[in-house]
Amino acid sequence: MDGGKRVNRHSTGGLVAVAVLSLTVAGCGDGDGADRGTSAPGTATTPAATSPAPETSPAPSPTRTYPLSTAPATIPAVREHEPARGPGWKPGAGSAVVVAKGSGALADEARLLAGELKTAYRGEAAARPGDVELALNTGQAGGPESYTLTTRDGKVRISAPDEAGAFYGTRTVKQALRSGGTVPEGVVRDRPAKPQRGLNLDIARKHFDAAWIEDRLRDMADLKLNQLVLHFSDDQGFRIASTSHPEVVSKDHLTTAQVRRIIALANRLHIDVVPEVDSPGHLGAVLRAHPQLQLRNVQGTPRQGAIDISKPESARIVDDLIREYAALFPGPWFHVGADEYQALTVRDPAASYPQLARAARQEFGGNATVEDLATGWLNDRAAVANAAKKKAKAWNDGFFAGGTVTANKNIEVEYWTGKEIGAREPVSYLAEGRKVVNLNDEYLYYVLGEPNEFTYPTGRRIYEEWTPRVLRGSSAVPERYAGQILGGRFAVWCDLADAQTQAQVADGIRMPLRATAQKLWDPATPELTWQQFQALSNKLGGSGA
Repeated sequence: MDGGKRVNRHSTGGLVAVAVLSLTVAGCGDGDGADRGTSAPGTATTPAATSPAPETSPAPSPTRTYPLSTAPATIPAVREHEPARGPGWKPGAGSAVVVAKGSGALADEARLLAGELKTAYRGEAAARPGDVELALNTGQAGGPESYTLTTRDGKVRISAPDEAGAFYGTRTVKQALRSGGTVPEGVVRDRPAKPQRGLNLDIARKHFDAAWIEDRLRDMADLKLNQLVLHFSDDQGFRIASTSHPEVVSKDHLTTAQVRRIIALANRLHIDVVPEVDSPGHLGAVLRAHPQLQLRNVQGTPRQGAIDISKPESARIVDDLIREYAALFPGPWFHVGADEYQALTVRDPAASYPQLARAARQEFGGNATVEDLATGWLNDRAAVANAAKKKAKAWNDGFFAGGTVTANKNIEVEYWTGKEIGAREPVSYLAEGRKVVNLNDEYLYYVLGEPNEFTYPTGRRIYEEWTPRVLRGSSAVPERYAGQILGGRFAVWCDLADAQTQAQVADGIRMPLRATAQKLWDPATPELTWQQFQALSNKLGGSGA
């Protein structure tokens, strides 16, 4: 923990105080005094004393106190809760959502919450009893996604240094009402452990319709996830409309208008949508329209999905696509792929692909290898993304050690596997000072049809075994590298596209995604058991394995 008072974290545990009722020795009052409150569920009451009292004494009703509150039950669990005595908060007949003076930037978040709670939205106005107030406090400590949620005096106040934090506070209000009927009295101080938390979705091999993707965004937002990566180009399909190369687009695809609607919804929900144009492998859909660019070995045999990176036209087409989609997607990242290039899966790449070996030597010197040429390709594609003001991401098996050319240090390593030829341990990337995102295929890969020894991951394994430091297999890297691990994503891959319907995919990933969200928000061992976590998910509307 990094400060604050961590008193309890979920509604099934925590401190419970003995209720004490204060009674004044009084006459036979009528029990309708002004200090009588509305009982909270489970609050004990005691009849007024019946002993005669001096005529000068008032005749008050008994006052109620409440047990110490416990933290709101949410997924992910809040990091800190300071308990207090009180009835908590729930919307009533006169309740509204308001924004504090000078916090008009939170109007969208406030309107969304008001609609979800079925209350009024009064705009920038003073909070009244029964209201929820959202406030920006740029000087508040904790980072842009942190927030403080205070429940007292019949009101809820959410303050945050940035809009994202205020939005996450509204998700806590929404979930607390679903799980417990009230927002508990007290103060929540909450923030994520990792800045990147999300879902990777393969829409290239399987076409998912726009409405289904939008439903995933809404689910992600309630889980405080903030990143959706769309892998929309692969051997089986190219699934987003293109103006630069319309010839590569598959029949079933998302239109530009649909993508803009997806992005607009994601922006309202504080989720960055990241495009991925994977190269130099996984380009089969592009190569069907440009067969002259397909990589062929010395015998003339084509390699599926692999583009010939010795040909200048190959770079031109891929760069056209990167620039086009960098303009369409406004977020800060672009994924350039770099995994599973088939030229590097043979025993002797230089002998099998002499044109690549020649190009490597011409560009990088006499000692350069095909791996160096591939690394140069990665750097060049990342540079195109950088020129479009995007940070580049690439899969870990596109980074090679010991060559003439080194991958640029500002490319984020998306670590997914240790099964590739010449596999390196995760620590080797971290020891180079690289920033890494966790997509460990042992825990976080949901591969349709379960080919190649994959099995559908369960939420329980993620919840009980995985942490962001478990990058490969089931072993964690040393704690000293924790700061270089930027977060992680749960990934859906559609290798056997017809193995599940859209509805089955949504149901199958529900609990794994919830477990992933919990462990990225707080990598500490969860306080709820898996069974309790499942029960809470059911209260919040979740189900699944």
